[in-house]
Amino acid sequence: MNLQQDTSLAPTQIELPLPASASGEPFKEPAADGFILGGFTWRHAAQDIARPVVIINAATSVRCRHYSRFADYLFANGFDVITYDYRGIGESRPASLKNLDASWSDWGALDFEAMLKRAQREFPGQPIDVVGHSFGGCAAGLGASGHVIRRLVTVGAQFAYWRDYAPAHRWRMFGKWHVVMPLITMICGYFPGKRLGWLEDTPAGVVRDWATPTGRYETRPSGRAIAARAGALPFATMTAKTLAISITDDPYGTIEAIERLLRYFSGGTNTHLRIAPEDIGEAEVGHFAFFRSAYQATLWPIALSWLQNGDLPPDTPGRTVPRSESF
Repeated sequence: MNLQQDTSLAPTQIELPLPASASGEPFKEPAADGFILGGFTWRHAAQDIARPVVIINAATSVRCRHYSRFADYLFANGFDVITYDYRGIGESRPASLKNLDASWSDWGALDFEAMLKRAQREFPGQPIDVVGHSFGGCAAGLGASGHVIRRLVTVGAQFAYWRDYAPAHRWRMFGKWHVVMPLITMICGYFPGKRLGWLEDTPAGVVRDWATPTGRYETRPSGRAIAARAGALPFATMTAKTLAISITDDPYGTIEAIERLLRYFSGGTNTHLRIAPEDIGEAEVGHFAFFRSAYQATLWPIALSWLQNGDLPPDTPGRTVPRSESF
């Protein structure tokens, strides 16, 4: 579907060979509670207050290195970039996860918030944008400094309410993530996902949040805590212009799941773009493939254009979901 006819909105895009590993500069950053987070920075040599810096929020238990090629792409197209791992994951993993008290809300209110503070300190005066994958889109609304975010792009972003899973996969996914995962976590004290081939090892508090079968974030275990402490969830304080991208064969990112999260972002303007794999000549894309370099020419320019000018490029594949389809 042609969403734009004005070719003046076409994004400026640099095609580049992408390396196999992270090319950013490693850093350590303490969160407000003192927990040391690890990540990578892509920084241009000359500071420019007009140049945006993009923070990339990972999906649940996906290492930030998964997004390195996309970070290279943004850097080559004129952005400074920060990637990081939430506490308990990858560069931010302690020696043992058994005694780590970490939740989804910690990942947003403490870890993502630390990156917002770092961006303001390391790139003073520059616009701050965010890209959030899966839970990373939800985390973008949990930082107290969210009001500084200019533009937000989310991909398959939701907080895993089981009734929103695609019907064909719902019961298998419910059994895997809401029965088996919490049971194994109770036995081990954390979820040994890497050993099982199910994402990275994951702190028990994150598992509790994911597995709780409620349709409101504030009724998840850590959501209740943050709402009680602050009086309300911080989502609405964010005024960013948001593009939510969903893929039709993503069993997590159904229309219902994406819209459920978007309703929390009531302080800004939201656009929901839904793309079918056949729209870009593919048989499947799913939940994780968007950030693979195979989609540099087809999917990445959509996010790039939004970050560059807050609009969709001409001939954008897919369709925008009207508010009438929100439930």
